[in-house]
Amino acid sequence: MFEHVLSVMIFLPIVAGLILLLTPAGKGLARLTGLVISFASLILGLDIFFKFKEQAALQFVENVPWIPSFGINYHLGLDGISLFVLLAGAVLMPMVYLLFTTKEKGYYANLLIVQGAMAGALCAADMVLFYIFWEIMLLPIFFMLGMYGGEKRIKATLKITIYTIAGSLLMLASIVYVGVTYHSQFGEWNFAISQMSQLQLAGPVAVLAFFGFMIAFAIKIPLFPFHTWLPDAYTEAPTATTFVLSAIMAKIGVYAVIRFVVPVFDGEFARFALLLAYSGVIGMMYCGITAIAQKDVKRMLAFSSASHMGVIALGVFCLNVQALTGSIYQIVAHATSTGVLFLFVGILEDKMKTRKIEDLGGIAYKAPVFAFFFAIAMLASVGLPGTSGFIGEFLIILGAIKFNVLIGVLAGTTLIIGVCYMLWMFQRVFYETTNERTEGFTDLSITEGLTFLPVIVLIVIMGLYPQPFLSKIEPAAQQHIAALTKADTIQIAQSTHAQPVEGHTVEKKN
Repeated sequence: MFEHVLSVMIFLPIVAGLILLLTPAGKGLARLTGLVISFASLILGLDIFFKFKEQAALQFVENVPWIPSFGINYHLGLDGISLFVLLAGAVLMPMVYLLFTTKEKGYYANLLIVQGAMAGALCAADMVLFYIFWEIMLLPIFFMLGMYGGEKRIKATLKITIYTIAGSLLMLASIVYVGVTYHSQFGEWNFAISQMSQLQLAGPVAVLAFFGFMIAFAIKIPLFPFHTWLPDAYTEAPTATTFVLSAIMAKIGVYAVIRFVVPVFDGEFARFALLLAYSGVIGMMYCGITAIAQKDVKRMLAFSSASHMGVIALGVFCLNVQALTGSIYQIVAHATSTGVLFLFVGILEDKMKTRKIEDLGGIAYKAPVFAFFFAIAMLASVGLPGTSGFIGEFLIILGAIKFNVLIGVLAGTTLIIGVCYMLWMFQRVFYETTNERTEGFTDLSITEGLTFLPVIVLIVIMGLYPQPFLSKIEPAAQQHIAALTKADTIQIAQSTHAQPVEGHTVEKKN
């Protein structure tokens, strides 16, 4: 593959989306453009995956000076962590254009822009470059939610806007602090992530900068108690927007913690790891219990998604290779299961004109293929052995128990809540008696079935044969955990009952 493959994956969708916005193209041409470009990104993503070497270093690197006077570079690269989030987006985005064909031109244009910006955030190896793509990827979401959402879209848009702007400002202030500190310590400007790990950060200002990053990323994940924007946004957003928010964008929040917080604020991260882990567990419990009470299928899935994101975030906070590997694996598993469930609910709403559980029933009798595919995605979401969700959750729980037994037990038992509300919803929607609404429900068309089939197969493959994926994740996971097993970090971690992985060289920062 050519040298600038990452730049193509980033800017091809962005440029195409801008052209669509500025030209009088119809919605048919806009959808076709999005479909072609998303398939092109998928081909590039698969080529990257098969050529990716099982090592920790960044690969497919592009590094060009951009603003040399401040040490800001156009610096891109992938490792085993960013690879899988990027690949999840590449695999899933074509489904949006294949399944939903009635949106306006501006909607498809914004989808293209957010697709490219998310790829940019995942590939950026420079803090300033990451921040720019982070901001760009949020703008299309505001337009898609505010212009094409449900009846309460304005309230939901204002809420997510306030949250994300506050988080972005905190992150910007933290980036400035890190850059200024690097300049004071080394006599030059530099925002490369690989260089930031050399910083000696300590004191209350460093703690404030740490929380500036963490709050920004916790909002996006979302992590308790910064999750309150999610139910309204997920429920009121059009299906494709909810899909993007849940399946891909939330994962970038977790990825950003691993990429930017762990290497730079290793001491602070270890010191507050226990607090963050409890936040993840509380979010799992709260959102899981709240999901049980929901009468709207989409709103129930919104709380379910937030609960499972708490599981993924927990793995990052446990300071060992098993949990971190499980989190990265679970990112793809959650994207393919919960993301696909949102698409199924979108089809259900389009056909039934309702999302209320009490108005549905007996769909399995009318649409067995729809029910079968939905069941596989649902079982993967709750972590059934043999599906992709089991591997990631097992590794996370294993790592959580090594980190802190109480947290591991709470996390394991909390997963049972997800089984309860998912099976309860499935039984009522698919196996209750049919009514006048569901009597005419039709099964998936050939196009819809073929669109879902590859992802359903991927869910099973990842559940039965995870090694090809784990082998690409583990080197990067080991490198990040090794950065936390320095003498000073171990002391901090042990004082909070954290237990970093053994077997790495103990050394201080130079």
